[in-house]
Amino acid sequence: MKIFDRKKELNAFTLEERKKDRTIGLVPTMGALHTGHISLVKKALSENDLVVVSIFVNPTQFDKKDDLEKYPRTFEKDIELLTQVSEYIVVFAPTIDEIYEGKLESESYEFDGLDKVMEGEFRTGHFDGVGTIVELLLRTVAPDKAYFGEKDFQQLQIIRKMAEIKKLPYTIIGCPIEREPHGLAMSSRNERLSKNTREQANFIHNTLQTAKAKFGMKSATYIMDWVKSEFEQHPLFDLEYFEIADENTLTPALKIQDNQKYRAFIAVYADGVRLIDNLRLN
Repeated sequence: MKIFDRKKELNAFTLEERKKDRTIGLVPTMGALHTGHISLVKKALSENDLVVVSIFVNPTQFDKKDDLEKYPRTFEKDIELLTQVSEYIVVFAPTIDEIYEGKLESESYEFDGLDKVMEGEFRTGHFDGVGTIVELLLRTVAPDKAYFGEKDFQQLQIIRKMAEIKKLPYTIIGCPIEREPHGLAMSSRNERLSKNTREQANFIHNTLQTAKAKFGMKSATYIMDWVKSEFEQHPLFDLEYFEIADENTLTPALKIQDNQKYRAFIAVYADGVRLIDNLRLN
């Protein structure tokens, strides 16, 4: 497996691959890889000749220094895991100075309001940081396609909007959420949960599934109040937000329209760890 930490060297390598008419996929990650990441890599491998997996914990998308410092870093394990998947994977693991060229700051984007709700409301500057690093990675790798998990569905829609605004000629692919056997959405943050909390965290997904069952029979307001009540009664989980929103615009649903697609979004704290999830409702 080839591992690059400099853009110039990666560019030289991908240029040679392009000369051989090979297609390139990109899977951006912050490391601490798990089955969810590997599903993205396998999807990319199925549609491209070569896949670049970036491993970079991006400081500009963290609104809390403590969260950045606690984010798991398991580079050797990540490499070992990717080696077992395919020989057609290249890793790009730049330093902060290499990717940001000494200017560690986010670009300011206009996401047409996609960044003002849910995650954007609770994480100041988060999506500017996400847009900045993803744009830098896309321009560096110049992939045919880039792959992102739907667990961060709001992020996925914002990345699509960023690519549209910047007129970037790369196809953005969303991939289904991978879940642990009991339903918890896979995340690198899950490793920070206690055994007991992790075992009971299926409560989050079960609540989303019940909300989906109620959708169409009950109003959005009723469902949101019901979810809040369920979490108020649970001793392990603190609800930060639950929202039913239009899938394309992420606008909160005040009234359900027959011709619109809706999704439920949730953010929860457990053991001081912030967990997010979402589920398509119709």
